[in-house]
Amino acid sequence: MKLVVQKYGGSSLASIERIKKITEKIVKTVKNGKKLIVVVSAMGKTTDKLVFLARRLSEKPNPRELDMLLSSGEQISAALLSIYLDRIGMKAVSLNAFQARILTTSDFNSARIKDIDDRKLRSLAFHNDVLLVTGFQGINENDELTTLGRGGSDTSAVAIAAKLGTICEIYSDVAGIYTTDPRIFPQAKKLSYITYDEMLEFSALGARVLHSRSVEIAKKYSVPIYCASSFSNEEGTWVMGKLPEWLEQPVVTGATIEKNQVKVSVYSLKNSKATADVFRELAEKGFNVDMISLVSNSGDINLSFTIVESNSVDVQKAMRDLDCEIKITGGFSKVSIIGLGMKYQRGVAAKFFEVLRKKNIEPEMITTSEIKISCLVHEDKAEDLLKELCQVFGL
Repeated sequence: MKLVVQKYGGSSLASIERIKKITEKIVKTVKNGKKLIVVVSAMGKTTDKLVFLARRLSEKPNPRELDMLLSSGEQISAALLSIYLDRIGMKAVSLNAFQARILTTSDFNSARIKDIDDRKLRSLAFHNDVLLVTGFQGINENDELTTLGRGGSDTSAVAIAAKLGTICEIYSDVAGIYTTDPRIFPQAKKLSYITYDEMLEFSALGARVLHSRSVEIAKKYSVPIYCASSFSNEEGTWVMGKLPEWLEQPVVTGATIEKNQVKVSVYSLKNSKATADVFRELAEKGFNVDMISLVSNSGDINLSFTIVESNSVDVQKAMRDLDCEIKITGGFSKVSIIGLGMKYQRGVAAKFFEVLRKKNIEPEMITTSEIKISCLVHEDKAEDLLKELCQVFGL
């Protein structure tokens, strides 16, 4: 059997008309002699609506029951798509996480995939043209439903492709991966290829094309990912380990903007143990810390880091028991450039800082790695900075 995994996002399944439309790609793939495992998200904004309903009843819904509720969205999509495929002559069957045996940890609302019963999937694929599998969900060792967190359907699809040793095609309302957000910079170029490492940075730095966990799995198991539009035949973007030999690696591949950033400043920490206490406290409370700056001044340590805006009040509560002065300031965005070519090309940082000087922007914080430069700036200057960086680096 020639197996292919396809994933369709919520926007591709938002209406009956759209469900009918995407079956054109499914039927075409089957007619080309391939067996399909189609992973589906919930229709449109179904997950958001279900969360809203739950929070009308409880500010903090029981995590187990919330997963029971949220997992229903993908089941609706899978069944509807299977019903229509059956009507047009395709042999199809829908499977939820229990039936597909997608085994996860017991971390409700943020479970991680442990294993998938590929023997069952292969057997069912042999007897059918298309398997419709619910994304975003799994079952734990007690057969309780779990969900994988936001973007979990991407993770489901790539994990299934990894287990089956095949490619993963991810379809959405976007025609591929662009050098930056075309809504901010309309001249953005669509990439034909991007590496796993660059895509991981894109995902972590604000691009919403692929969930970072899906890219991590793809990189670990060398799963090629193809990102394209559900509604056109326009060529998409391949995400893979390295670029084709004939293609020159650009110095800078893309630029991103991540809004709603908050800067947390912690003053007068007395030693490294106090610094460790801050991060341990945040980790135990489940916070993700991003950009970090540490300055030692006359024996005291002043620490700064960023979080997303929605967590600012909770962070202040979490650090209440620590003996330190805290200041939380909002209204920031993080602007970044990414590219594997930065490892080998000199002068990238100089160009970046020249753009900051030209735009008269004083960054609050800056972090770098081998393949990225990120700076924290006031949100009213972020989009203008992003556009200028795109111009300077030819994105």
